[in-house]
Amino acid sequence: MPTPDASLLQSWQHNAQAWIAAVRSGAIESRRQVTDQAILLAVLGRQPERVLDLGCGEGWLLRALAERGIEVTGVDGDETLVQAAQAAGASRVYQATYEQLAQRQVDVGQEYDLVCVNFALLHQDIIPLLDAMRALLAPDGAMVIQTLHPWTMANGDYQDGWRKETFAGFAGQWAPMPWYFRTLASWLNALDMAGLRLVSLQEPQHPQSPVPQSLLLVAQRQVL
Repeated sequence: MPTPDASLLQSWQHNAQAWIAAVRSGAIESRRQVTDQAILLAVLGRQPERVLDLGCGEGWLLRALAERGIEVTGVDGDETLVQAAQAAGASRVYQATYEQLAQRQVDVGQEYDLVCVNFALLHQDIIPLLDAMRALLAPDGAMVIQTLHPWTMANGDYQDGWRKETFAGFAGQWAPMPWYFRTLASWLNALDMAGLRLVSLQEPQHPQSPVPQSLLLVAQRQVL
């Protein structure tokens, strides 16, 4: 029986082509209406010159930032997604698992003004990875994390634990994906334990929606 973390990676390997089609066709309404713009504005608001996109997927954010003159590097654990990003024009995209990155086994560059993580922290033990990403930041660098909003996704069960995404309503053939739900307190504790200090918290929301579409966190190195 594979662990939830292993099943998570396997689900991305199975779902890669369907995910590419969904993103590039604008099929995910929350992304089209709110969250894509939210992460883009959060990154641009920091005025970075060099950005690392962790969990870059098929590379839409890499392309959007490169079009604005930003030097971008992507990294993802799935070969199909990496190849799709490269084929779409991204010149610096690495394939590496989060475990490899957390253990500093892959050189993806350093001294980044910003490390961006857009809906890509879905496994349980994120602290070693956050610590490894912190080490790649320039002295005044920041991490920008957009994730599922804990309150919106709780469904009456507001405690850390594994959940399952079935992709119901999505076109195409999808494998269920395990993902790790964490409370807001758990997110903030993880940042703190990784040596990061929260400097901004946003809850991107469509004006016609009663609930936030995501949670957006900006953190910098802690000053000792």
